[in-house]
Amino acid sequence: MSIITDTPRVTANPLLEMHDEGQAIWLDFVDRSFLAQGGLRRLIEEDGLSGVTSNPSIFEKAMGHGDAYDEGIKAALAQGVDSVAALYESQAIADIKAAAADLRPVYERTSGQDGYVSLEVSPYLAHDTAGTIAEAHRLWQAVGEPNLMIKVPATTEGIPAIQRLIADGLNVNVTLLFALSAYQLVAHAYVKGLEERVARGQPINRIASVASFFVSRIDTQIDRKIDARVTAGEPHASALSALRGKVAIANAKLAYAWYQDMVAEDRWQALRVKGAMPQRLLWASTGVKDPAYPDVLYVEALIGRDTVNTLPPATMDAFRDHGTVAPTLGADVDEARRVLRDAERFDLDLAGVTEALVEDGVKQFADAADKLLAAVGGKRAHFQGDTAT
Repeated sequence: MSIITDTPRVTANPLLEMHDEGQAIWLDFVDRSFLAQGGLRRLIEEDGLSGVTSNPSIFEKAMGHGDAYDEGIKAALAQGVDSVAALYESQAIADIKAAAADLRPVYERTSGQDGYVSLEVSPYLAHDTAGTIAEAHRLWQAVGEPNLMIKVPATTEGIPAIQRLIADGLNVNVTLLFALSAYQLVAHAYVKGLEERVARGQPINRIASVASFFVSRIDTQIDRKIDARVTAGEPHASALSALRGKVAIANAKLAYAWYQDMVAEDRWQALRVKGAMPQRLLWASTGVKDPAYPDVLYVEALIGRDTVNTLPPATMDAFRDHGTVAPTLGADVDEARRVLRDAERFDLDLAGVTEALVEDGVKQFADAADKLLAAVGGKRAHFQGDTAT
């Protein structure tokens, strides 16, 4: 992990410059060794990092490989924690609490506007509203930190859970957003949840939420369609090829434009004067999948005020090294509209792509959870065997 080496940093740091544009930089990564070695604290101090996101895939990579978690699993077994799910959760919560502690000064300094770490509800509950609500509350209590965000997927069943959790006073990171229409439902769920609290006379000034748009996955699917049609001799090959790598960014720009209109409305302003914080758009899946594109494409093109970009380590290193900072997110919105019109004109089916990506995302996280639990189960069997011999 180059982000935790002792290599001296350059004087000019584009990551720090992001704050001048009003964008927060979060890290899409968590790992016990990284935390123990002070890696997160260093990024907070030197790069202005102000948040951390996790998901089942990240924990599968961290916990399912190597021996960094072995002592923690052994200690949990000695304390009577026996089920595989409980063993995993004990270790995940320990990491989340450690990250929350490192980020707590950011949380306090910003009066709760930043400094969050996210923990996701089980992907097996993605289509279970009541189950999601119950698990979110259980995890909230188990972590017990004010700068925790509970991640809930933007499935049909997740939307009412989001509203309920906001109304109950939990911070929520809405994940697996791809479509503008889905984002609008999520934004309205956040507003309704806050309005419920206001109606009950409860405070809303310390409730935070982000709406996490997954970016590069859209281009991966759209570009695949374009390439197949160009290879097949599509008569509009040149115009189609011109859309490669542009649809996801255009989609994000229009989501931001809608957000700006929404927060200017009287309905939101009535909540703002009572202390409500806006539900920031968060750009996720910002690592470039296509080597033909610049490695910081989904960072440089999505810089805007009151947003977050959560970066995988390699992308963070790349942007620190050669990123360019400019207020790009609100620029060229008419061009973004043209890109999406062309995508529709050429029948690239963005709506179908985004719908399928939600279910694919749920499946990917569930598959990662399967692998993670299997790895933890293997470690449990190994350590219990050692105890028995």
